Parts: sequence; C-alpha cells; structure tokens
Amino acid sequence: MMFDGRLLNGVSVLAAVVESGSFARAGEALGLTASGVSRAVARLESRIGVRLLERTTRSLRLTDDGTRFYEQVVPLLGGIEEAAAYAAGTTQTVRGRLRINVDPYFSRLILGPNLGTFLDRYPDLQIEVVTRNEIGDLVADGMDVAVRFGEIPAKSSLIARQLFRTRVITVAAPSYLARHGTPKLPADLTDHTCIQYQDPLTGRPFEWELRRGNKVVPIETRGRVLVNDAGTALATCLAGIGIAQVFSLGMKPYLDCGQLVDLYPDWPDETFPLHCFYTSRHHVPAKVRAFIDFCVEIVS
Repeated sequence: MMFDGRLLNGVSVLAAVVESGSFARAGEALGLTASGVSRAVARLESRIGVRLLERTTRSLRLTDDGTRFYEQVVPLLGGIEEAAAYAAGTTQTVRGRLRINVDPYFSRLILGPNLGTFLDRYPDLQIEVVTRNEIGDLVADGMDVAVRFGEIPAKSSLIARQLFRTRVITVAAPSYLARHGTPKLPADLTDHTCIQYQDPLTGRPFEWELRRGNKVVPIETRGRVLVNDAGTALATCLAGIGIAQVFSLGMKPYLDCGQLVDLYPDWPDETFPLHCFYTSRHHVPAKVRAFIDFCVEIVS
C-alpha cells in the first residue's frame, strides 16, 4: 500500500475519535463537523480494507481489528510528533496531555501535594492522573508513563528508570503502644498485632524483616487485618489497630508530630525501589522526560 498524507490524516482523525469517545467531540477538537469526521474514518476503513469502528445510535467502539490497528499506529503518531519537534529544534517543549498511571500511595502522599509546582512550571501541559494498584498495559490503556514501587518485572518490555530507594520502617501509633507496650527487640514483634500487606503477585502477606548492614532478621508476624492498599495500612496504623511496615517516603510529617513512632531506627537498611516505566527509549516525549525528572526532584 502506498503511503500518503490522506492515510496519516485518517489515522489522526481515528485517534481523536477514540480519545474523545464520539464523532462530535472529535470534530470539535479537529475543527471538523461530526459528519466530516465520520467520512474521514470511513475513507480510512475503505483504504485499509478493515472495519475499525462499530457504530450504534448511542455509542461507538473499536472492533478487534480496529483495536489492533489503533495500538500499533497511535505510538507512531507520537513518534512523528516528537520527530517533527526535534527537526524544528523544539525538543524541550513540554506541552499537550500527559497520562500518568501512578501507585495510589505515591499519588496521595508525594505527587498530589507537589503537582501544583509541576503545572506552574509547564503551563501548556494538561495532566491526567490514574491511580491503580497494577501497572496494566500502558499502550492499550493509552498511558505515557507509570510510577510503581517494587522490583522490575522479569519479563517486562517496558523501559524502567529507578527514581529512589525508600526505607521500609516499622511504625506504631502512640495509642497502640500505650495499650500493648513497646516492642524492644525485632523478635518482640511476634507477640504484637501486625497489619499485614498483601503481595499482589502471590495473594499472600508480605514477609517482614529488619536489616542492618549484612544482618537480616526475618520476623514471624500475626494479625487479623490484611490490606492491599498502602494508604489503608497507614490509616489503620494511625488508628492504633496494629503495627505496620511502611515506606519512609512521605512519613516525615507523621513522625515529626508524634502520630507515628519509628520502632527500630537503628535497623535502617531495609529498602524498596521506586521506578518510572515508559514504553520506548526512542523519541521519548519531552513531557515524559520532564515528569520523570520532576519525580526524582520531589523524592530526593
């Protein structure tokens, strides 16, 4: 099939329809009528010989062939845009819409309070923040970048950049310690109520350990509460229900005002990584580079 500008235009119109959810809204974004958008999509379907959209009076959605086509070509549109910006000498222009898939804990305690600074720095940028426990499929979900705690998945095709390693600290609320006493040694945790955090890969609670240099002490814990959200673990701990292991990132205000007590400050070497993930090393959009650099800035 010979490539020409009409094919590229049709793909751009299709992307606008999928992103906006209707011909009318796509037309508003592109400066076209809804019927003009519909004709452009029909011409694209005729051109490639595949039905891309299922249309009803109330909704439209991609066909299976349309989904595969969309997932393949939309990243290329971003590459064309970045290449054009590069040729024009504007690779540092941060603008457009940035879609971020963010760990809920990081979003609530770190990104959210600092997002105003990022927006002020880049006034031509719009940001969509989606909080999820799982990273999912960045391409299929239309995400530009993801932020996640944990090690890099072994079979992941995503590009990863480590932003930070946060300490894992063992904390309790003063109200819990007043009722149950303060554990002195790591082994004392066995006799206390511990808030369990579920490993999303296994469904079982994460194992606890304390680390100091090369010395690692596994902890046998028990508890009646199992959570799969770090924010819920924190809230439960603050309420005095049990002892929790949490990331030190974002905990300074709670520790400074005495809402939480770090039980083992002399065991500082248990850490957990924070990564940014994106889809390709080539033509990384300026908005993605800017966001990654900002994340490094706010966690350092």
